[in-house]
Amino acid sequence: MAIYRFRVTFEDYEDIYREIDMPSKGTFLALHEAIHQSTGYKADVSSSFYVSNDQWKKGTEIALLPSSRKADTGVLLMETIRLSKFIDDPHQKFYYIYNFDRPYDFHVELVKILKEEDGKVYPLISRVVGDAPKNASAANFPLSTGIDDDDEDEEITTDETEYGVDDEEEFDMFDDGESEGEEQSEQKSGYEDEF
Repeated sequence: MAIYRFRVTFEDYEDIYREIDMPSKGTFLALHEAIHQSTGYKADVSSSFYVSNDQWKKGTEIALLPSSRKADTGVLLMETIRLSKFIDDPHQKFYYIYNFDRPYDFHVELVKILKEEDGKVYPLISRVVGDAPKNASAANFPLSTGIDDDDEDEEITTDETEYGVDDEEEFDMFDDGESEGEEQSEQKSGYEDEF
């Protein structure tokens, strides 16, 4: 049996990729699960592969947990479609969107066709380069999970001294006129206005 070696690259992080060996009779669902075994992301979320050309244009969609609208239009399902059905080119490409709620986009490219080796269990993650980003939402912007929101709020608060502004008097040098309070504070400190 033929073994397809796919290189799976994060679209926004080209230096992070996985190489996954898949049997030609394997399904797109098995590839989807292997990708997320290698990233640590949940595999049971709405996602889709799209048959693609060299410019990564999306063609036929192969979906997991499709929306009712997609299901009504007869979208192909990952669990029923074998990889070999859409391998027409020795460098076949698939555009893959993981988790439509908080999407990550991947480029999946066939890089080699190998012979099955005795003793190896497929799918096989043959190469891992770089750590997958910790949170799938981090690619765009942080989203609240509803868990430990109090802790997240603490991280967001800012300290006025962070940018070297720790005293309201420092803003006074930008004022056009002087107030009596400013004159008194300058006299007490011994500084004179040089402007």
